[in-house]
Amino acid sequence: MDILDTVIALVSIGFGLIGWLAPAYTMDVLDLRPGPSPMGPSEVRAASGALFVGLGLGVLWLGTPTAVAMLGFAWGGAAVGRATSLALDGATTRKWGFFVVEAVVAALALWAGFAAS
Repeated sequence: MDILDTVIALVSIGFGLIGWLAPAYTMDVLDLRPGPSPMGPSEVRAASGALFVGLGLGVLWLGTPTAVAMLGFAWGGAAVGRATSLALDGATTRKWGFFVVEAVVAALALWAGFAAS
């Protein structure tokens, strides 16, 4: 595993930790509002948080090109979802910023994963 793989994994873990451990902050940044049940923060902790921590830890644990590529596919899936929202729900500067980050992390991870295999 090279330095780029480690950096990509740590980026995923870092962003994931924010979503997992600071869901109120994450929801504020994402312009989400809690509802009458605790499902909103729960979803943020799971899907925007611990999921990406687990993916990053998996890359560090396994240390294989396939693990790095799978991290890239996950971030790529997020970018596709964001692009769909840009097209169907309307564009904002913040949404474009999130899309760029997701697409860049996805591209780097996919490149690193496939270049090494």
